[in-house]
Amino acid sequence: MSDDPTMHAARERAGERWPDAEEAFAAGLDMRRAMFGPGGADDQIVASDDFSWPMQDYVTRYCFGETWTREELSPAIRSMLTLAMLVAYGRPNEIRVHVQGAIANGVTPVQIREVMLHSMIYCGVPRAVEGFRVAADTLREMGEIQ
Repeated sequence: MSDDPTMHAARERAGERWPDAEEAFAAGLDMRRAMFGPGGADDQIVASDDFSWPMQDYVTRYCFGETWTREELSPAIRSMLTLAMLVAYGRPNEIRVHVQGAIANGVTPVQIREVMLHSMIYCGVPRAVEGFRVAADTLREMGEIQ
């Protein structure tokens, strides 16, 4: 263990919530599998090449392994927040993926609709209309709505 006082303070503050890279990756992989199935987790990681591997590593470790697994917000709340932010940024492909993840996290189609309505006020009508369209198409494809 290092005698560096900054590292010592960081370890004390982090407690047991400071995973090493492999633990964070494993937790992130579990979260990705739960939300997106093998196609959104294993398949993307296995198919990565030398160029895309660092992105898959970061997404798995930091996004899903260290952020999505925090206990202070449930995965359902994180899904709803993520959908709203994706509407704000106008990211239809990511909205599609995260609608699927939201359903896996227990978010209902009605809650997704309400997130889209709320986003309309705070993110703008054109972006939320696109979000509605993508969310509805995805929910229909999943058999969640007619």
